Amino acid sequence: MDIKFNSDGLVVAIAVDAVTNEILMQAYMNKEALDKTLATGKAHYFSRSRKKLWLKGETSGHFQRVVEVLTDCDADSVLLRVVQTGAACHTGERSCFFTTIKEFEKVPNMSVLRKDADIIEDRRLHPVEGSYTNYLLNKGVEKICKKIGEEASESIIAAMKGDKNELACELADLYYHTFVLMNDRGISLSDVLGVLEERNASERKRNY
Repeated sequence: MDIKFNSDGLVVAIAVDAVTNEILMQAYMNKEALDKTLATGKAHYFSRSRKKLWLKGETSGHFQRVVEVLTDCDADSVLLRVVQTGAACHTGERSCFFTTIKEFEKVPNMSVLRKDADIIEDRRLHPVEGSYTNYLLNKGVEKICKKIGEEASESIIAAMKGDKNELACELADLYYHTFVLMNDRGISLSDVLGVLEERNASERKRNY
């Protein structure tokens, strides 16, 4: 599909986290930037203020590895699903969209799973004294698995009691300890999501 560039030869480009779909930033592309992005798998944009092409991360090191490029139904905007290194925003924030104008309702989203996994990875790389995560990682797989067993049992008890709040808390603990196990065993969140995606596709074929 041919992209519809505007009268200035530009198209709006939105970058989102490939795992969580968290919106990271909005910029513009001209045809050269889009072509370079498609050719290299690294996000390139066009700076309207500097009137030049730029590679995301060329000065900061915060590159965007592109895993998929999409366009909308009118082909007048581009969506990049990316693996972001470091912060997407020049302020140091992961996303440029961190200023709330108004919040009507608090709805937690899937990005918290990535944040949890990132914190656990950071603890592994940069141990913190007194950190429970480091305690578990230092103890190893046997201790971690024991904790998962305990949290699973506590989740079952909460479910049988019919206490939704307690069950939510216990399941959150189960998620956390599972993430620690994943990190210890070298499995990423993307690895698990990939399995779920494959299963979801096969189940749809069987009218699940």
